[in-house]
Amino acid sequence: MKFELTILGCGGAIPTLERKPTSQYLNIQDRHFLIDCGEGTQIQLRKFKCKFSKIDHIFISHLHGDHFLGIFGYLSSLNLLGRNNDIHIYAPENLNNLLEVHNNVAGKNFNFNIVFHPLNFSKLERIYNDKIMEVYSFPVKHSVPTCGFLFKEKSTDRRMIKEKIKELDLNIESIKKFKNSENFKVNGVLIDFNDVTTQGNQPRTYAYCADSQYDENIISYLENVDLIYHESTFLESKMDKAIKTKHSTPKQAATIALKAKAKQLIIGHFSARYDNSDPFLEEAKVVFNQTITAYDGYTHQIKKEN
Repeated sequence: MKFELTILGCGGAIPTLERKPTSQYLNIQDRHFLIDCGEGTQIQLRKFKCKFSKIDHIFISHLHGDHFLGIFGYLSSLNLLGRNNDIHIYAPENLNNLLEVHNNVAGKNFNFNIVFHPLNFSKLERIYNDKIMEVYSFPVKHSVPTCGFLFKEKSTDRRMIKEKIKELDLNIESIKKFKNSENFKVNGVLIDFNDVTTQGNQPRTYAYCADSQYDENIISYLENVDLIYHESTFLESKMDKAIKTKHSTPKQAATIALKAKAKQLIIGHFSARYDNSDPFLEEAKVVFNQTITAYDGYTHQIKKEN
């Protein structure tokens, strides 16, 4: 089952011909999520053949224009296409006010309901939950209230060893107990679940760290994740600029990934002053070798581990 991330835009505050404003599309087992929605996001969704109309949940990290201005056009297009299913938006509360103003001025009456979920900027909080996965928001430090997002699959049941089912003549009740990591008596003998099962699939995880200055407080939210996306707006030579604007450098992003014991890191949100992302990769790899530089259209799959 898919766990696939597509980078729709990896640019900073000012878009370029090569890099559009921040937006990402995430497909987790046929659940379709949009993470941030900078200008032109709907065009990027079509360009990279994402499931444009299947997105039911939109996560907006903060209210800087390069992260949310595309949402007005995207919602309008969904309406024109006849959407009638609810769409859920997880964002700073003021975005709801902006949507209401826009709709009033433009005379918009959507055919679908917008279910708005205001973000909490003070603590880790679960904001989405279903039978296979969950999403958490967590606070990051930036010039305006900002959240990152953690997408997690849930653990699956343990797998029965087929030979043991036959050997012990196990019934449905005992199989359910063993798969749920419980010991159980069979013919008067207590059987350890480890002796008749193997580990289920390891849950896959993705952490999105939006515009953020270097902050080790977020490491506890990111421990052992499969993949982190962390902004890297400026190179080390512009550290003064990064500090002033509360952004990060590749080395800082890599340090977060290293300390969190992440498996892989994607860096992005590159300032428009840089034409080439190679220096970003070079700086990051000094600290964390498993680093990838984002580009518009880049797709990354997290594969299941048995």
